[in-house]
Amino acid sequence: MATWFITGCSSGLGHALATAVLEAGFNAVVTARDAGKVKEFEEAFPGQALAVALDLNDKPSIGDAVAQATARFGDIDVLVNNAGYGYRAAIEEGDEHDVAELFATHVFGPVALMKAVLPAMRARRQGTIVNFSSIAAQFFNPGSGYYSAAKMAQEGITLTLKMEVEPLGLRVMVIEPGAFRTDFAGRSLKGVRTAIDDYADTVGPRRKENDRTDGTQPGDPTRAAKLIVETVARPRLPSRLLLGSDAVTIVRKGLNAQLAEIDAAQATSEATDFPNND
Repeated sequence: MATWFITGCSSGLGHALATAVLEAGFNAVVTARDAGKVKEFEEAFPGQALAVALDLNDKPSIGDAVAQATARFGDIDVLVNNAGYGYRAAIEEGDEHDVAELFATHVFGPVALMKAVLPAMRARRQGTIVNFSSIAAQFFNPGSGYYSAAKMAQEGITLTLKMEVEPLGLRVMVIEPGAFRTDFAGRSLKGVRTAIDDYADTVGPRRKENDRTDGTQPGDPTRAAKLIVETVARPRLPSRLLLGSDAVTIVRKGLNAQLAEIDAAQATSEATDFPNND
């Protein structure tokens, strides 16, 4: 029986994914900073689920969580880096500690976790890594610059890893969700401590206290979770999986705009080459 290791299972897409994995009959290591918040899985799926405390900002916690998982189930077949949260601040407003914590959670922690499971996966020439990114890696909004930067970094690492480990039999995929009806725009959204008045018109409407999207998002976490389980079960994974009709629309619009800009500036861009001596 395959074993999944999933981060951020106390709520949202992580909770829905853990449920879908267990209902599909797989083992699941369900993690949260407070293991007590995911104990319900052990009670509902005895023998299948293992609740483990995991703090992505603490390397010893990562090593301990992986050790508990392998002691209980043996090999980790699927690693899902899902844990995360939103952060809204103008670039000038960004708090150094808050930004460092954001990158630790979305980039450095997941990297440490991947490095913890990769040796065993390489030895078996088998394993799947799924990293949750966001449409924010390709679509930018005032106030979300640091969050977009963290997700862009995560995607760059993930898609490079895919090229490095696919020849070894491993599989890697990035997931880019749109807006889902989770706590992401509510409890899981962090805001800036001190706002600058000059950004009232650009960043202001998207500040946490002014965000009215919580509970109105089009995405269904349960449907998304089942789709992810089905996708991972397929022989081939896409490099990038968009989730939600809004994600498809927004990312396609952004990519088309980029292509139009590249075409408009093509002559200027190509003028930097050495002259053709042929």
